[in-house]
Amino acid sequence: MHNIENLKIWKKSIELSKKVYKITETLPNDEKYELISQIKRSSVSIASNIAEGAGRNSNKEFCHFLGIANGSAYELQTQLILCRELNFIDKNKLFDVLELCVEIQNMLYGFQKTLKSQI
Repeated sequence: MHNIENLKIWKKSIELSKKVYKITETLPNDEKYELISQIKRSSVSIASNIAEGAGRNSNKEFCHFLGIANGSAYELQTQLILCRELNFIDKNKLFDVLELCVEIQNMLYGFQKTLKSQI
């Protein structure tokens, strides 16, 4: 088991969720129960799956949950790109969030690779 508060990847995913919550405040109200809800859920899913994996009994299980977290990161990236394409979010405001999302995707992949080498 790993202490999530010591995991840089978990800390960054919490930071991403906070940024996502702030940026979704600017989206149109008619998207409140559709796109906004889905964006928030996928951002929270990243940190949550890292935490769930960290609490498991083996690196193999941890890898599995890192894979789910990575899927959520790609889902979030797609939703944010859609918001950009629909002009819901200013491209300059979105740049930092998308950059952090891609950084987390790369970290997740690297962490999985490291854990798999220890199995």
